[in-house]
Amino acid sequence: MRIDKFAWCVRWFKTRGLASIAVKGDKILLDQLVVKPSKEVTPGCEIILKKHGYFQSFLVMDIPSSRVSAKLLPNYISETTPEEELQKKEFLSMARTLTREKGLGRPTKKDRRDLDSLL
Repeated sequence: MRIDKFAWCVRWFKTRGLASIAVKGDKILLDQLVVKPSKEVTPGCEIILKKHGYFQSFLVMDIPSSRVSAKLLPNYISETTPEEELQKKEFLSMARTLTREKGLGRPTKKDRRDLDSLL
């Protein structure tokens, strides 16, 4: 199975097109090599995803025939991400939530209504 189709089948991406773009953008590595979207995936391969500043690694256990439900994912892939990357993921998620203060960014619905009532 093609790597872009596999990434879509195991629900890493919402569409196959997004999976293909990620492979072309070097966000997905197959056995630690940059590949094209047409590269074939076989059981026993290691796939590394680059996400938001950390890496997730997975071992391919079996190839699905089509897109599978979230409950069946452990039959096809197993996560082999090192502990350091999991800690980095947790740290980055905490940093994203702690740095944004309330009121920054897009106004909330309540803020918009308050502005409308002033005008």
